[in-house]
Amino acid sequence: MRKKSTVLFLVIAIAFTGVLFLHAKEDTIIEDRKGLFKQVQLLADSITLISVDYVEPVKIKDLIYGAIKGMMGTLDGYSQFLDPEQFKEITEETKGEFGGLGITIGIRDGVLTIISPMEDTPACAAGVQSGDKIVKIDDKTTQDMTLDDAVKKLRGKPGTKVTITVVREDVSEMLDFTITRAIIKIKSIKDVMVLEEGIGYVRILEFQERTAKELNKNIKGLQKKGAMGLILDVRNNPGGLLEVAVEVADLFLDKGDLIVYTEGRDPEKRVDFRARRDSQFQNMDIVVLVNRGSASGSEILAGAIKDNKRGILVGVPTFGKASVQTVIPLGDKSAIRLTTAAYYTPLGKNLMDKGVEPDIVVEKEKTARKEKIEDPDKKKTEIFEKVKEKEKADKKQKKRKKKKEK
Repeated sequence: MRKKSTVLFLVIAIAFTGVLFLHAKEDTIIEDRKGLFKQVQLLADSITLISVDYVEPVKIKDLIYGAIKGMMGTLDGYSQFLDPEQFKEITEETKGEFGGLGITIGIRDGVLTIISPMEDTPACAAGVQSGDKIVKIDDKTTQDMTLDDAVKKLRGKPGTKVTITVVREDVSEMLDFTITRAIIKIKSIKDVMVLEEGIGYVRILEFQERTAKELNKNIKGLQKKGAMGLILDVRNNPGGLLEVAVEVADLFLDKGDLIVYTEGRDPEKRVDFRARRDSQFQNMDIVVLVNRGSASGSEILAGAIKDNKRGILVGVPTFGKASVQTVIPLGDKSAIRLTTAAYYTPLGKNLMDKGVEPDIVVEKEKTARKEKIEDPDKKKTEIFEKVKEKEKADKKQKKRKKKKEK
């Protein structure tokens, strides 16, 4: 068995070294190579022991996938492993159509959280809200569930149902939503119209490949109808493609204006995104509507408009997803989605977990963000303790009903 473990170790070590050489400078690959290979030996030994001694036969591929998922689970809430099927689905999402409920999810305070419900989808119709923390999916707790496992459970064949249990701020009871899955057709732009007194209105639902071109065309159409000012509505817009968010901001800024910059582990690799051309809409006053469901690309647009003093932000603070995920394909058509950088507004503000502050705060209800919890682990523990208490109460109630029926 030791020989088998050594062979497996060599294979894993070579794979690790190859990946590191591809994605890092040679002088910064790893400080302690001996330490790396010693830890990789532990992984190889564990895989060998499981494959030889586990009570039932196990595929090596399943063990490797499980190990990668475990590694990704030790990182932030947005890095994840994508098996070949999930990688294919991610590609389909950017084209604007996929099956599911119509929500964008992430991890916040260690708990699966709804970033935004998408417009005109089953989830939106059911009444789920940005910030809802999903604690159960079909009676299975999400306490130790990875992001990719949650996505798998939420998606399914159109017409089938899934029940999610959520914890919502300022609501004492947990809420259950039974939602019927459907093919989600994501529109990029909706509700293009001229309001009173020559004010144009455009709602951007998500940043897709075609968004900037469509928006440019729609605004010109509004100008022909007499629009002199513009309201850009990115409420509940979960983001999308970074490059497209930059292209959209470019429509309203002057050539050379800084839109956003990204910075990762190496400060020398900072990347600036600037407007490439003068705005065609310089004479239009801009108002951007934001809320807690405005995330990622929406925050890039909002931050660029605000910091360049190009317009006014109205609403409540945005979600605070200020990181860049790079999807890196692996050899078997699987991939890892890895957080490789954080992005900053033109004035150097990192928005992670803070969001963009609006110039004018307008709350629809009591949705003002509370002070950040100092100990996320404590909050996570409190949430799932409530889940366990509710489960116990439900079991007692079922027993009582059975006794009454007898």
